[in-house]
Amino acid sequence: MAPLSHMVYFTLNDSSPAKVQELVNACHKYLSDHEGVVYFSVGTLNRELARPVNDHGYDVTINVVFANRAAHDVYQTEPRHLKFIEEQKPNWKQVRVFDSDLIPS
Repeated sequence: MAPLSHMVYFTLNDSSPAKVQELVNACHKYLSDHEGVVYFSVGTLNRELARPVNDHGYDVTINVVFANRAAHDVYQTEPRHLKFIEEQKPNWKQVRVFDSDLIPS
């Protein structure tokens, strides 16, 4: 089975620095260190990169690489993941999810 990349882009209702940091902290608290995760990162929009192809329609992003699809599927129902959604969802204006099968070189 191929690794699976799960990238999520959050646009916030309140994109103040405090609310952005709150979401970053929650991502670290609830979304890192799950079984089957081979890579986890959370980041914020770099507004200085402003080429025509840069998408500035988000505030916070996570990138989680799972060992395989089965690990991804388990993660979706993990209590910490569900708690993250419950606590943070009220401040989400939009959430975009990009799941990709990774092809080793």
